[in-house]
Amino acid sequence: MSYYDPLETRDPDEREADLMDKLARQMAHAKETTHYYFQALAGINPFDCVTREALAKLPLTRKRDLIELQKKAPPFGGLNALPRSKAKRVFSSPGPIYELQGKEIDPWRMARVLYAAGFRSGDLVHNCFSYHFTPGAFIFEGGARKLGCSVFPGGVGQTEQQVQAIVDLQPEGYVGTPSFLRIIVEKAEEMGADISSLKKACVSGEALPGITRNWLKERGITVRQCYATADIGAIGYETDAEEGLIVEEELLVEIVRPGTGDPVEPGEVGEIVVTSFNPDYPLIRFATGDLSAVMAGRSPCGRSNIRLKGWMGRADQTTKVKGMFVHPEQVADIARRHPEIQRMRLVVDNPGGQDRMVLHCEIGSGSEALDKALVASLREVTKLRGDVAFTTPGGLPNDGKVIEDSRVY
Repeated sequence: MSYYDPLETRDPDEREADLMDKLARQMAHAKETTHYYFQALAGINPFDCVTREALAKLPLTRKRDLIELQKKAPPFGGLNALPRSKAKRVFSSPGPIYELQGKEIDPWRMARVLYAAGFRSGDLVHNCFSYHFTPGAFIFEGGARKLGCSVFPGGVGQTEQQVQAIVDLQPEGYVGTPSFLRIIVEKAEEMGADISSLKKACVSGEALPGITRNWLKERGITVRQCYATADIGAIGYETDAEEGLIVEEELLVEIVRPGTGDPVEPGEVGEIVVTSFNPDYPLIRFATGDLSAVMAGRSPCGRSNIRLKGWMGRADQTTKVKGMFVHPEQVADIARRHPEIQRMRLVVDNPGGQDRMVLHCEIGSGSEALDKALVASLREVTKLRGDVAFTTPGGLPNDGKVIEDSRVY
C-alpha cells in the first residue's frame, strides 16, 4: 500500500494532539492578523482552546454569511490575513463570494488527494475544471504541480477539441466533473478516437453515480472522487477502498446539528464544520452548509483519519411559511428551551392548500403539559402557530434535516 506521507497512517491520538496544538496557534494568528476574528474571538484566549469541548464553544462562521460580510467589509469580509496586494490570485464564486490564493502552490492540499487517486510525478493531467472566475481548475492544478505532474488546461466545453487534445497528448489522467468525462468518452467513441491513455480520474463538483463509475471502469478509467469547497479546498477524498471519504490531514472537521454549533453523536447526520490552518485565509469553525456523517471504524486502505459518508444534502433548510421565514436556528432555540427532547424535526406541509407546521419530537413519553409548552415555544420563536407530535427515541430519520418542507403544489 502506498501513501502520500506518514501522516496518513499515524496514531489517531497523535493526530488529535497535533490538531489541537495547531488550533490554538491558528486562533492566535487569526485574532492578530484579521479584523473579522479580532472581533469574533474577542475575550477568548486561544491557548485555552485545546480540546474538542472548547472548540465546540467557539462561534461558527457560516458560508452563507460571507456575501453580506464581504459587502460590509470588501473584498474579503475581513477574514483575510494576507493583503489583496500580495495575493497570487483572486477568485469569484457564485454569490459573489471572493477568495484569494497566497504564494503557496497548493494551499488547498490537493496533492494528497490526487496521489490517493493514483496520480504520480511525470503524469500529464487533462484539467477540465473551469479556469473562468472560480478556483476549481487552479485547486486541482496546484495539487498536480506540487505532485510533479504537467497540466493541460482543457477547461469546459469544446468536446471535440478535448478529444483531439487527448489523442495527441496522451494524458494519463483527467480531473473535472464525472458527467463531462463521460461526455468526452462518448464523443471519442463516436469519433472513433483512441483516448486509451486515460487510465485514472479524480472528479468533484457533483455526485458520482455508481452507474457512471462502472461505465467508465468498463472503458479502462478508474475514477476516484473528492469533496472540496472554494474556500477550504480539499476536505475529504476517496481511496482505492471506495468506502467513504478520508478527511484531509491538515484540517479539523466537526459534524454539528444544523442551526447550532453543537456536535452530533457519532454516525448522526449533521453539518460539516471545518477549521483550516491556511495562514493567509484562516477559517475557524467554518460551517460549509453541507450535510454528512462520520463513518464507524477505520478504512480498509490503512489510513487512520476519520471518514465522511460523502455529501448528503444541504444544511440550510430555511423555508417560508405563511410569508414568514423559519430557520433551523429557531428550531435549535426551541430545543434549548426543552432539553428533555432528544431530537426535533419541524415538518411543513399544506393539506387542503394551507401551510401547516408540525414539530415532531423524540422523547420517551410525552405529556399534555409538555405539548402545550412546546406549542407555546413554537409560536413565540417563529411567530406562527403549529402543532406538536411525539415519537419514540430513534423515530426520526437520521438525515440531518431539522426542517422538512413536504408541501405539494
